Amino acid sequence: MDPETVSRMPRAGDRDRLFPQLDDAQIPSLAETMSRYLIRCIEELPNVTVRTHTRIVALEGSGPRLERVHWRNDATGEEETRDIRHLFLMIGADPNTTWLRGCVALDDKGYVKTGNALSAEDLAKAGWPLGRSPDPLETTYPGVFAAGDVRAGSVKRIASAVGEAAACIQLVHKALQE
Repeated sequence: MDPETVSRMPRAGDRDRLFPQLDDAQIPSLAETMSRYLIRCIEELPNVTVRTHTRIVALEGSGPRLERVHWRNDATGEEETRDIRHLFLMIGADPNTTWLRGCVALDDKGYVKTGNALSAEDLAKAGWPLGRSPDPLETTYPGVFAAGDVRAGSVKRIASAVGEAAACIQLVHKALQE
């Protein structure tokens, strides 16, 4: 999410936006998954409260409207309920690829390795069967492609993910011809 999107969110009150609380000790961990530019823009928004280590435990409302949010700070165990009508939830940037282990090569953080990011060792371990190198977005499994945030080395932006996915379509057609 970019700062422009955050700034366009409804502004009904100071409590309408809920983010993990930033402090100097936590900024390095946020910087691992967010750009410093985005962190700074969020910090500068006067109507944003950032809360880390916080789990939403209940949402209340009537009909299609959110009215209250209940959350718990996992570090302290403290629970809190506030009247809130709008909520943005950032769940992190973990690739959730454990189910792919042993199927395609993953980097040390769990992102899918593709194309030039694949080493000769990756290809040998996977038993790469083709007489060509993998295509740019191709994994160690021929004809299986990765695009967007799950791909190692990707830009982690929606426009890039859309472009990579579009490129995959052409690569799939090529793979089907083989």
